[in-house]
Parts: sequence; structure tokens; C-alpha cells
Amino acid sequence: MNRRTGTFEEFKDYTLAVARGERRVDSSEPKIWRERSIAGKRGEEPKKSAAIDSENPHYVVSTLRERIVEHLFVGEALRKLWQLKIGDVEVLRSEVDAGGYDLVMSYRKIVRHIQFKTVRDDGKAANVKVSLKLMEKPSGCVVWIVVDDELNLKAYRWFGDAPGKPLPDIRDMKVAKHTKGNAQGAKLERPSYRIVPRSRFVPLATLDAVLVRLFGPLP
Repeated sequence: MNRRTGTFEEFKDYTLAVARGERRVDSSEPKIWRERSIAGKRGEEPKKSAAIDSENPHYVVSTLRERIVEHLFVGEALRKLWQLKIGDVEVLRSEVDAGGYDLVMSYRKIVRHIQFKTVRDDGKAANVKVSLKLMEKPSGCVVWIVVDDELNLKAYRWFGDAPGKPLPDIRDMKVAKHTKGNAQGAKLERPSYRIVPRSRFVPLATLDAVLVRLFGPLP
């Protein structure tokens, strides 16, 4: 069986590209994608990995970590707001990643379209891919969550503007490319996505700081 080492994030990019019609399914594509858990030297196969079958109709497990972290964030955020006697908060979840966001949270007149990203606390990710469509929302933002191996929320990175203002303009940033190459090995550009470097994110140590960024000063 044809195997290629790749992360679940790469698998997500591949399957969503197929779903959007941006690329065609090729019979030469790997049937097994593997999540790196212990990296070896460059060019070597990781010592440990977890595999998923790309032909499995339940390929959504490729985003399991992201979904868990998203639910954890929402739960912790709502609990913190409850402790502050704030109950008039609405949460809406996007089932399709077509608008550039994962979740909508609203409080009073502030409506936030949030794109979540996750990274391990020992991760070396230098950037993330963000959809231009997030700029079309009234107050879009990106929350990059740092987690440990147990998926505890350790820290946060923020990219956005003040409540009520749209996402900072990312149109002049570098155009993103597909993580995997096509049948010819070429990594095609994704015109509707830009690469936002880590340096553009504001590090935040606590959930309280994130909530202030999202909704402004709270009671």
C-alpha cells in the first residue's frame, strides 16, 4: 500500500480541497496518512505515529484535536463569563469551513467570527493560514491556542482588532499553498488564503485576556 507521512492538518487541507473542487482525487494519492508524534531526524520516519484511513467515510477524525480544543475553549469561556454574571452570550458553530471561521460568539452588540488554530506547547509552527473571507466579517479574528499533550489550554495567541472592527488587512501577505502536491508534485497556490506569521500574533497568557480582546472590558 502506498504510504506517505503527513499530519492530520495536511489531511484536512487535502480533503477540503477535494470537497471544494480545487483538486481532483488521484488514485496515486496515499491511502494512509500518519500523525507525527515523535519526530526522528530529518528525512527519517517518525518513531511513533497514529494512522487514519483516507477512504474511511469518518475522515472527520483528522480534526479531532482541533474540535476537542474548540469545545474546551467554549466551555471554559462560558464558565468564566458565568462567574462574571454574564449570561447573554450566544455561540454558533459553523459546520462547513467555507466562511473562514469556526465559531461565532456574540455578547451584546459585539459579534465575533473566530478562526481557531492549535499548536502544541513544544510546537515550532511559524505561521498559520487564514482565509480572506474572514476579513468580510464585521469583527473577525484568529485565536491560536497552545496546548500540551493532554490538551490542556496553556496559552493563547491573538490576531484581530478591537471589538466591532474587522480583521486587519491580510491581502498583501504571502499567498498560501496546498500542503500536499498534486499528481505532478506541484503545490498549487490557494488564492483565497494568506500566510499570517507568528510575529503578527499578540501572545496572551490567560483566558481572561482573550475575552477582553473579544468583547472589551468585562464587569
